[in-house]
Amino acid sequence: MNLEFSDDQKFVQQTARDYLDEHCQLEVCRSVLESDQTYAPDLWKGVAEMGWLGTAIPEEYGGAGLGHLELALIGMELGRALAPIPFSSSVYLASEAIVRAGSDDQKKKWLPLLASGEAIGTLALAEGLGDFDPRNAEASFDGSKLSGTKVPVSDGSAATVAVVVAKEGAGHSLVLVDLAASGVNCEAVESFDPSRPLARIEFKGVAGERLGAAGEADSIVRDVLDRAAVLLAYEQIGGAERALDITREQTMGRFAFGRPVASFQALKHRMADVYGKIQIALSNGYWAAWALENDEPELAQAAAATRVAASDAFVLASEEMIQMHGGVGFTWEYDCHLFYRRAKGTAHALGTPNEWREKLVQQIEATL
Repeated sequence: MNLEFSDDQKFVQQTARDYLDEHCQLEVCRSVLESDQTYAPDLWKGVAEMGWLGTAIPEEYGGAGLGHLELALIGMELGRALAPIPFSSSVYLASEAIVRAGSDDQKKKWLPLLASGEAIGTLALAEGLGDFDPRNAEASFDGSKLSGTKVPVSDGSAATVAVVVAKEGAGHSLVLVDLAASGVNCEAVESFDPSRPLARIEFKGVAGERLGAAGEADSIVRDVLDRAAVLLAYEQIGGAERALDITREQTMGRFAFGRPVASFQALKHRMADVYGKIQIALSNGYWAAWALENDEPELAQAAAATRVAASDAFVLASEEMIQMHGGVGFTWEYDCHLFYRRAKGTAHALGTPNEWREKLVQQIEATL
């Protein structure tokens, strides 16, 4: 079995890295974090021009017509660069939901806009603290009007269109809403990682249209979240690898007792632990990316395993990054906190690691 990506896919990844090395240094992430911006507009425009927003969108709907393997590798590079743009919300969640469940008219209307970056999408699920279950949503939809509040909504302040889970009759449905419509009120909420902001969105009798069949929100959302989990995991792996690279450079350039501190056994062991976690995540990632690309039945299990492994790897890499930078590691001027914020934020973006561990256990039990 060949676990390697193809030469063409590696070329896509290298092109993405070269572009981001030039246009998305860590200062870009810091500038968004330290300002009132919700994302970096110039970077978003550039990413759109590169065609990345439509990577897995069919050509007939304005996309590049590539696949999820290419999208995973692009995501890995965006994660490595800590790109402060609503890529995951718009591409992994909103676009994927419309591709999977939208009517032909909905796809023709929204996918070209999402692929070009003219529209920014998000998936509005949660309604407060605690684990989210699509079957518990209290927002309501009567077939034409949506009412209720969603919080937190990832990249909600930047989004122009939202896919919303809402109660409809005895079940729950997905509702496609133009956020410029009358009756929508959006306000920012405090976020641990301001470079990936959160929002509260209130809907007061807002016009919307059903996405997919009535009452099928649960199955559609679970499918979309499994798919997004794989792609976001690649972002986490990219971030973890970059954190380890920077940590290694720092420890190689810092001397104590006449030798680089990286040569001390205690630090070697800790970096080896981080490297091992990353390789475990990447191994699971190969499996999950294959399952995603081929719509394999084991996607749910592979997604959960990869999500858990990638979250663990990125969080550990960012924590050790702070520790091994020594006395300056926790300071605002150094970039360690940018990685720590992103690691913690992405670990909870689609549900907590414990939720995904429970999903993994359930998937394994189902195969016994």
